[in-house]
Amino acid sequence: MDKKVAEHVAEVLKTLAHPARLEIIELLETKEMCVGDIVTALGVKQAITSQQLNMMKDKGVLSCRRNGTKVYYRIENKSVIRLLHCIYDHCKTKKP
Repeated sequence: MDKKVAEHVAEVLKTLAHPARLEIIELLETKEMCVGDIVTALGVKQAITSQQLNMMKDKGVLSCRRNGTKVYYRIENKSVIRLLHCIYDHCKTKKP
């Protein structure tokens, strides 16, 4: 694997490696959602949620669109979902 590719892969994996971000990905797996709905579903402050969303958007995991005053987020790259499902399957079979 090319070093630059390996570094990019590591950055994406680091971006995903946080419980709150994994929960957001799971919420967005089937539909896009506005920030307010994500905040309500997670039960955390909007500032924290926005920080997590922006981090994933900056790494190309999520994308967003504005509709009036609301910002809607969605999964930008569906390969991320497949990757996470593989990791979830591994963790289910390998109990801590």
